Order: sequence, then structure tokens, then C-alpha cells
Amino acid sequence: MSKVTIFNHPLIHHKLTIIRDEKTNTKDFRQSVSEIANLMAFEVTRDLPVKEVYTKTPIAVAKTYTLDCEVVIVPILRAGLGMVDGIQSLIPTAKIGHIGLFRNEETLEPQLYYAKFPPTLKEATSDVGERDFIVTDPMLATGGSAVAAIDILKSRGAKKIIYIGIVGVNEGIENLQKHHPDVDIYLAAKDEKLNENGYIVPGLG
Repeated sequence: MSKVTIFNHPLIHHKLTIIRDEKTNTKDFRQSVSEIANLMAFEVTRDLPVKEVYTKTPIAVAKTYTLDCEVVIVPILRAGLGMVDGIQSLIPTAKIGHIGLFRNEETLEPQLYYAKFPPTLKEATSDVGERDFIVTDPMLATGGSAVAAIDILKSRGAKKIIYIGIVGVNEGIENLQKHHPDVDIYLAAKDEKLNENGYIVPGLG
């Protein structure tokens, strides 16, 4: 079963307070979402593979390390876009893909309306599976969108995938684990429940 990590960090708690507040303006909301993603990304990327290299300093040759993988950030449109800059500021070489899904308000099921990926992801190739994919979406509610997005990535050959959200509930976590037990889940907070309309309580502002 996949690992579920709920962050417990004072800066994340502080910024969560800002984005939960219904009085927070759009600019501060977007900035805080990006900053939370940045704080989370430092820990999320802890297990990325590295390779040993030798670097010449002005004094001597040092044994150092560089990333030994290609990272692809895949936001679920449109909300997931707000998390991209925070992660990419740590990994400037990361490529970006996009998956557009909207929720059918009657069935609560996700509907695909857009999918675009870096050129090597347009169809499964031998090297796609060696890439590390980070799927971003601020709210893990029913989990339907996250499951659908990861289904799409896997259909194109992706194997190493993690999910980063900001708030989630048991229903979404369990649904994602059921369909993709190999995908680790990272959340800034775990909320109480879904209401009768399928929205997270207390959720975001």
C-alpha cells in the first residue's frame, strides 16, 4: 500500500491558515499555495535518484551528486497549476505536462477535456518509465480526478508517480490507494469529511 504523508510544519500550518480564510484575496491565496508546494517539495523529492560526479572547485576536485532522473510535473487543471511554480523553483529543469479534468456535478465523476505532455510522453516509449512524475492538485476530495489523471499517465508508460495535494479526506485517500497502491500521497493537511455536495470540509477559502 502507498505511503501517506501529512505534513506537520509550522510554516505550512501558517500558510494553510491564510488559504483557508474566506477573506484572503486572490493574490495572497495563489502566493501561499505556491509557497506551501515549495515547502512540501523539499521533502517529497528526498528519494529522487542521484549519481556521483566530480566537480572542480578553485581549490580541488570534489565528489558531488546530481539528479539522475528527469522530473515531470503534471498539474490537474486548473487548480493544480498554482502548485507548479513552487516545485519548479527547486527543480528548474523539470518539464511540465497538463491534464484537464472537470467534475460532473451530478455524478461527481471526472471528465477529461485536455491532456498535453512533453514530446516523449505523447506515446509510451522505453525511457518514459524512468522519469519521475509529480501530480499536483490542491484538493483530494473524492479522489476521482487524481485516479483518472494517474490512469492517463500510466497508459503512456509512466511508472514512478507521486501525488501532492494540500488538503484531503479519507474518501479521496482511500480511493487513490485502492486504484493506485504504488503512488505515494503527500498532503499539507487531512480534513474532516466531504459534505453532501462532495466538497471538502472545512476546505480552502
